[in-house]
Order: sequence, then C-alpha cells, then structure tokens
Amino acid sequence: MSGLEGRSVMVTGASSGIGRVAAEELAKRGARLILVCRDPARGSAARDEICAACGRDDVELLLCDFASQASIRKAAGEFLASQRPLHVLLNNAGVFNAKRRVSAEDGLEETFAVNHLGYFLLTNLLLERIVASAPARIVNVASEAYRFGDSEFEDPNREGRYRGMRTYGRSKLANLLFTSELARRLEGSGVTVNALHPGFVATGFGANNKLLRRFVQPLMRPFGRNAERGAESSIYLCGSPEVEGRSGGYYYDCKELALLPVAQDSAAAQRLWTLSERLTGLPR
Repeated sequence: MSGLEGRSVMVTGASSGIGRVAAEELAKRGARLILVCRDPARGSAARDEICAACGRDDVELLLCDFASQASIRKAAGEFLASQRPLHVLLNNAGVFNAKRRVSAEDGLEETFAVNHLGYFLLTNLLLERIVASAPARIVNVASEAYRFGDSEFEDPNREGRYRGMRTYGRSKLANLLFTSELARRLEGSGVTVNALHPGFVATGFGANNKLLRRFVQPLMRPFGRNAERGAESSIYLCGSPEVEGRSGGYYYDCKELALLPVAQDSAAAQRLWTLSERLTGLPR
C-alpha cells in the first residue's frame, strides 16, 4: 500500500480526540472515510467538519455503541451490505471507568467489553471483507497502560475486586495479545495487524468519571500531548509505506517498541481468543 488515495478506511471512536484528528488527516490524504461513532449529533458534526476541512462530500457516518454487541453487529451488517471494500480498519474507540460498570444489554464489565471485545467482534465480523480487499491493514490503539494489567481473562467481569487502572490496563493488554494472535492467523493473507501507544493525550478521554475530570485531568494536562501528536502513530500505521508488509508490531511515535513478556505470551493470546469467541458468540 503506497498511499491512501481512494482507499476505504474505517475509524471507530471518530467523533473526538485522536480518532477525530486521525480521521481528518486520513481524509486529507485521500482516504474514503467511514466514521464509526456512538452519538448521532457528535458523529454528524464530525462528519460535516471533516468534509468542510477537506473539501469532500463522501465521508460516511456509521452509528455504533461499542458497549452493545447487537449495535456492533448492526453496524458491521450495514457496512457489509454496501458491498464496499475495506482497506484499513482503525480500532480506536475506548473507555476508562474509575468505577465498575456493566453493559446493560450484555451484562459484561464495560471496560473489557468496549476496549477489547468491541475490537474483537467488529474486526472478526469485517474480516472476510478486509481479506478480500488486501493489501489491507488493521490498526489497534492500545496503551502503555498494559503494564498495569494482568492476563486473568477468565474473570472478565471483575466482580468484587474492581480497580479502574488495573482493569483498563488489562483491556489494553488484551489489545496487544489480540493483535499478535490475529497477525499470526492472517500471515500470508496480505492483511497486516499492528498496535500502538498514542501517549498520554490531554483530551476528554475519561471525562465521564467525575474524579478524573475534577482532580486528575487538570493536574496531568500540562504534561500531556495534544490530539494531533497522539494521532501520529495511528496515521502512520494506517498509511505509511514504511510499514507495508510488517505485522504484529507495537509502535509509539512511529517507532516500534519492545513488549514485556506478558504481552508476548502466545498461550495467553490463544486462551483470550477462545474466551472472546465465547463472550461474543462467534463460531469457533
């Protein structure tokens, strides 16, 4: 893939933050964008702003709540029905909850449900189309917070022992194990899979948590990078010819990083895959 001109690119969590910035830059580079957003009003505003900034009228909006597997299936079905190719999938949507929340429809702990199972389900539902569109790329936004996580995925709901940062870190570790296992499964298909750490980005991420919004975010904001900096690695992995054919990597500031052993555990990655199939109802 030498460029993005005319390539179909889907960006989840595209109404704000690094997803919004990445989407606009990808559109400026010629990509045909599909924005996946939860909120209709914010999604429409993002689409209109990107169209105005890029002089485009072909940016599409797909509504999806990643806390609902039914919503993910509906969104994937709508896209597949269009018969369009999909050359790049940027899995960017995410959530951080300081207090434990359970998804209303599926009864799953929300951080794991959105941050990992959302990536897993949407990607697998679209995978046949992505492979048919090769050369293609899947890019997963992870985080260095994986260092705070653990691989005890057999207890996905974390009942009675919820810790916000540890649970978030576990979901980001899951992103990395998912990346490596999917890269292994897609070897030779023409589809690459890579993950990235955007850095600490001073956006509204986590603003749904009162404690973070009132105390932690104001203290950390001077040390954070803006959304433009945070989006650089996403944009790089989606379109740069420098990473063409390279798969299973983890990047920060457009450079590949080494992972801790816990994120390179192939047995844990396969266990997580099997669990994720069960929790999403995908056929094995």
